[in-house]
Amino acid sequence: MTTEHRAPGGGTIEDIVAVPDNEVALESLSQWQLARRRFRKHRLALIGLFIFGFMVFLAVFGPLIVPFNPMFLPGAIKAGGDQPSLAHLFGTDANGRDVFAMTINGARISVAVGLFSMIIAGVAGVTVGAVAGYFGGWVDNVLMRVVDVLFAIPFLFIILVSSRFFGKGDVLSLVLIFGLLSWPLIARLVRASFLSLREADFVDAARAVGVGDRRIAFRHILPNALGPVIVAMTLLMASNIVLESFVSFLNFGISETQISWGNALANAQGALSFGDWWWAFFPGMAIALTVIAVNFVGDGLRDALDPRSRE
Repeated sequence: MTTEHRAPGGGTIEDIVAVPDNEVALESLSQWQLARRRFRKHRLALIGLFIFGFMVFLAVFGPLIVPFNPMFLPGAIKAGGDQPSLAHLFGTDANGRDVFAMTINGARISVAVGLFSMIIAGVAGVTVGAVAGYFGGWVDNVLMRVVDVLFAIPFLFIILVSSRFFGKGDVLSLVLIFGLLSWPLIARLVRASFLSLREADFVDAARAVGVGDRRIAFRHILPNALGPVIVAMTLLMASNIVLESFVSFLNFGISETQISWGNALANAQGALSFGDWWWAFFPGMAIALTVIAVNFVGDGLRDALDPRSRE
């Protein structure tokens, strides 16, 4: 932007001097752009995102990194339970199976169970919470009484019973069981946000111009309620990874013909008494690193999505 100055006493057009106007350009950022900027400044969250991304990389490309099935003995491995060495980085178990191969390939099932059960729980929880919070009345009462019943039942007991009688020891069954039983908390969070936002001015304005209820709920209110929901979903994924390991450790989860971090720990139960620490240490460290990484990401998202936080 320029300001024109004419010479005293008049003059021709050549006498006009363009003087720059020293204005400060203000950068306008959306809520999500501000959240992304704040997340990038959270060092622990970035470290956690890198670690979790590495675990996802192992889950996807594990069979290419270790091309043999860890449940069967490759020709180069012999029985004996060897300690970690250059030949076998994480050692071998009593049956000669490579613990490194078990840890790498176990990431596929453990991470998949945590990730996809989180997605199922998120979709179910957001849908139920949005409907209950937006419409209120008897719809809210019915849906929240269902949530109360699920909260009243011991969660771990239901998981174990469902895994034993309805699960088939495969990944899909475990994902469905975890996802369909862990959505009530997300539903509560979404409902609370909708109850506070449904009377906001922008909602009244949308109703005034004839916008439908479904569009108002899921296109106008939901984006403003996603902050705490995203944080809760990340923490839910971490807890489901631990839960899968716990259930598989008790032989209620993944079948013995497959390998997960929980199965690897279950196979190492008797080894610790003989001092063979490496059987349980490396799968346990994989679980711990993944859960800590996801929690770091959740902390970073919580700070980034908090509208009261500052740059």
